[in-house]
Amino acid sequence: MNQFMPISRQDMAERKIEQLDFVYIIGDAYVDHPSFGHAVISRVLEANGFSVGIISQPDWKDDSSISLLGKPRLGFIVTSGNMDSMVNHYTVSKKRRQKDSYTPGGVMGKRPDYAVTVYCNLIRRTYKDTPIIIGGLEASLRRLAHYDYWSNKVKRSVLLDSGADLLLYGMGERSIVETAQALDAGIDIRDITFINGSVYKTKDPDSVYDGLMLPDYKRVVSDKRAYAESFYTQYCNTDPFRGKRLIEPYGEHLFVVQNPPSMPLSQREMDQVYSLPYMRTWHPSYDQAGGVPAIQEVKFSLVSSRGCFGGCSFCALTFHQGRIIQTRSHESILREAEQITWDPDFKGYIHDVGGPTANFRFPSCEKQLEHGVCPAKQCLFPKPCKNLRVDHKDYLKLLRSLRELPRVKKVFVRSGIRFDYLMYDKDRTFLRELCEYHVSGQLKVAPEHISDSVLEKMGKPTVSVYNRFVSAYKDMNEKLGKKQYLVPYLMSSHPGSTLKEAVELAEYLRDLGYMPEQVQDFYPTPSTISTCMYYTGLDPRTMEPVYVAVNPHEKAMQRALIQYRNPKNYDLVYEALHKTGRTDLIGYDKKCLIRPRRQDRGKYGQVPEKIREGNSRDKSQHRKKKTIRNVHKKKKSQ
Repeated sequence: MNQFMPISRQDMAERKIEQLDFVYIIGDAYVDHPSFGHAVISRVLEANGFSVGIISQPDWKDDSSISLLGKPRLGFIVTSGNMDSMVNHYTVSKKRRQKDSYTPGGVMGKRPDYAVTVYCNLIRRTYKDTPIIIGGLEASLRRLAHYDYWSNKVKRSVLLDSGADLLLYGMGERSIVETAQALDAGIDIRDITFINGSVYKTKDPDSVYDGLMLPDYKRVVSDKRAYAESFYTQYCNTDPFRGKRLIEPYGEHLFVVQNPPSMPLSQREMDQVYSLPYMRTWHPSYDQAGGVPAIQEVKFSLVSSRGCFGGCSFCALTFHQGRIIQTRSHESILREAEQITWDPDFKGYIHDVGGPTANFRFPSCEKQLEHGVCPAKQCLFPKPCKNLRVDHKDYLKLLRSLRELPRVKKVFVRSGIRFDYLMYDKDRTFLRELCEYHVSGQLKVAPEHISDSVLEKMGKPTVSVYNRFVSAYKDMNEKLGKKQYLVPYLMSSHPGSTLKEAVELAEYLRDLGYMPEQVQDFYPTPSTISTCMYYTGLDPRTMEPVYVAVNPHEKAMQRALIQYRNPKNYDLVYEALHKTGRTDLIGYDKKCLIRPRRQDRGKYGQVPEKIREGNSRDKSQHRKKKTIRNVHKKKKSQ
C-alpha cells in the first residue's frame, strides 16, 4: 500500500523506523506529486533504499521545530520549495504578495525570506556536526556569487551564507543518490568532492583537478565588468559534456568549487522517476485548510520532457535543467494519463502535455547526446542553426495516442509553444492538429516584445518570425472554421528597452487591435543573462553597453504604454509620448494612442464633429441634472 513519507514520530513508529536516514526540510507544503521537487527527490531516495522524513514549513523562530523527527543518520536535506523564496514573497516592485500557492489554504508568511539560509542556520543551532545538503531552485541558482535584486547586492554563494556542507544543483536525482551512497559508505561529507552536479568548499584550490579560476568575490562585488565576465564563464560551462570545474575564491583561504553538471537522464531513467509510487496529492493533514492551491495547475497535466534549448536571456533554465532535452517514453506518459483518468475529480480534460517548451521532444541536434551543446552558440538565435533538428512527428504521435484514451474528452497544450521552432517546420500537420484539437479558444505564446533591438537582448527571434506565425495561425483556423485567438505574453522594461521601443510596442498593439490584460515587468531573478545585464549595464555575451530602465517611474511608463487604452494609465502614457517626441500619437486620428486633454484640444488638430456634439450634449445633460438636484434640495428645505 502506498504511503506518504513520515512527517511525525508516530508515522515513524508505524513504519518501525527508529532513525531516519534523511530529514528533508522544505519551504513548501508537502505534496507527493512528481511536479514537486521534494516529492521526486524523496521518492528517488526511497527507491534506492533510504528512509526519508519530511518537515514542511518549520517555524524558523522556534528551534524545536527542526527536531520534530530527531537526528537523521546521514544528514539533512534543505530546499526552499518549487520557487525561490524571494520570488515567492515579492512582486517585481518588491511589494509583498498576498497569496502563496504552495502553502495550505494559500496563506502567505509560512516560510522566511532567503529560506535555504534561514533553515540551515536553524539546523546548525541544534545539530552542530550533522551533514546538511542544500538543493532545489533557490540553492541551484545561487550556487556561486550572484546579484540579488531584493537587497541590490552581489551576494556570496549560498553554500557559504547557509553554512551547509554540500550543494546539489540542477534536477538532482542522480547527484542525491550518489551523495547518499557516499555518506552510507562512511565517507565524510567534507570529502565528497567528486560528484557531478555538486558545489563544495575547500581551502586548497590545488586539489581541484582541471579547474578554471573565476574572479575573486571581492572583485566581482567592486567591478561590474568582472562580474559580467565571471557570469558568462559560468554560463558557458553549464553543459555536462563540455563544462569545466569552476573555482570561485573568497580570499586566500576559502574557495567554492562547482563540479560540472550531472549527465542528463536517459529515457529509461526518466520513466523510472515518473513511475515511482506518488500519492499525487497533498498530505491529508492539509484537508482542513482546503488543501494546497498549486496542485490545481498540475493535477491533470503531464510532464513529457525537461530542459530547453530555446536560450531566452531572461530564463534560468540553462542554469537549472540545462539545454539538452530529456524525454519520457510514450508508454510512460500514457500510463500516467490512464492513472489520472480514474481520479474522482477528472472531468475528461488533460490540461497540458509538455515541459519548459511543449514542442521540444528531442535534443536540438544529433551530436548533443555525445558532445553536448555548443558553449557560445544558440540553437535558435539569432537564426536557427544549420544543424537544428526540426520535427514534430513524435509529439504529434503522443498527442494522438492521448486523445484516443477512454474517458479523455480533450487534451490541451498549455506549456508554451515555441512558435519560431514551429514555423521552421515546413510540414504544417502539427499546426493543423494543434488548432483543431489542442486549443480552446485561445493559444498563449510568448513573443515578449516586437522591437528587434530588444528581442536581440532577449535572445528571441525577430518580430518577422512572430508575424509569420500570427498569419499562419489565423489562416489555419479559418481553414478549420474556428474562431481562435492568440494571447501574446509581453514584457516591459527588459534591458535594451527604452521608452522609444515601448512606444513601438504600443503602436504594434494598436494595429493589432489588442490590449493585454496583464503585463509582466522584467524581473531580475538570479542566474540569468538578463539579470546580469540589469545589474552591470553590459551584455555578458559581447561586453557591449546595454540601456537599462531602473527608475520605477520610467518602468511604470513602459508598462502603461502596453496598456495605453486603460484610463488609469492616461497620465503616464501622455508623459511618455511627450518625453519621446511622439505627440503625433496624441489626437483624434485612428493612429493615435490617446486623445488630448480637454484644455489642450486645439493643439492637436480639429476636434471631430461627433466629439463636439457629444460635448454639447454632455454639458446640456449636466445642466439638467444640476437643475433637478437644486429643485430636490429646495423641497427638502421646505
